[in-house]
Amino acid sequence: MKKLLLIMNPAAGTKKANPHLPEILSAFQRGGYLSQCFMTQKHGDGAALASAFGGKVDLIVCIGGDGTFNEVISGTVKAGHKTPIGYIPAGSTNDFAASLGLSKHVIQAAQDIVAGRPRSFDVGRFRDRYFTYVASFGAFTKTSYATSQSVKNALGHLAYILGGIKELSSLHRYHVAITLDGGAREEGDYIFGAVSNSTSVGGILTLDPEIVDMNDGMFELLLVKYPKNPAELAEVVLALSTQQYDSPSLVFRPASRLLVEADPGMDWTLDGEFAKGSTDVEITNLHSAVNIMVN
Repeated sequence: MKKLLLIMNPAAGTKKANPHLPEILSAFQRGGYLSQCFMTQKHGDGAALASAFGGKVDLIVCIGGDGTFNEVISGTVKAGHKTPIGYIPAGSTNDFAASLGLSKHVIQAAQDIVAGRPRSFDVGRFRDRYFTYVASFGAFTKTSYATSQSVKNALGHLAYILGGIKELSSLHRYHVAITLDGGAREEGDYIFGAVSNSTSVGGILTLDPEIVDMNDGMFELLLVKYPKNPAELAEVVLALSTQQYDSPSLVFRPASRLLVEADPGMDWTLDGEFAKGSTDVEITNLHSAVNIMVN
């Protein structure tokens, strides 16, 4: 039988996958896999397990949210493993899973992994860390990692994200200069920025699948300009809610490598997880860095 490494976060989301673990394991057994199952207990376990055991199996499967999946991807890429990875989304947002069209039903997701084929995807490198779908700063980012899981479950991701842009007085201005590959430069005051490789970011920013190719070696850079008055704030909200990425209140550019100059106190999130800011941050696209099972 083929060997499978299963890494599960039992605290992810509403814990919807937990009661179905026997059925999930049975689906993999019927598919010809002998599973070795680990439960994460603290931050970093997913990366450590993927790094230590990912090169000794035929398939790695992650059950959890985007944060857990980020850890599994990070551990796999950092260790240099080329083992295909399956993702059973069980978190509160699951942006990357939404971009791939993965099933929200955990049993079906397991069956799709068994029936699927590995497909190559880009991964982002942020200094010495990695991200699968977004590195972001500003208005929506701190909310993501500072909000408790219970509040996310109660309000829904979109509700608490939108709460961050209702009042002009609540918005922080970030002065940022970004140099893109090829020498182009964007500099100004922004309330939010995202370097993404996804059609869904934070449950609010949705990009056209015709625009986003998740394995073309390119990111999509989105910057939301700082609104100087309520009218400009309304324009920002309208542009985001209607996906008008040609709006003058937004900057939307493709890039494979970016150098970001900002106040070191400006922190980031990587796939929803906290990342400390610094004066200079280099973000690089690692083309076809991972193979993910897609049916």
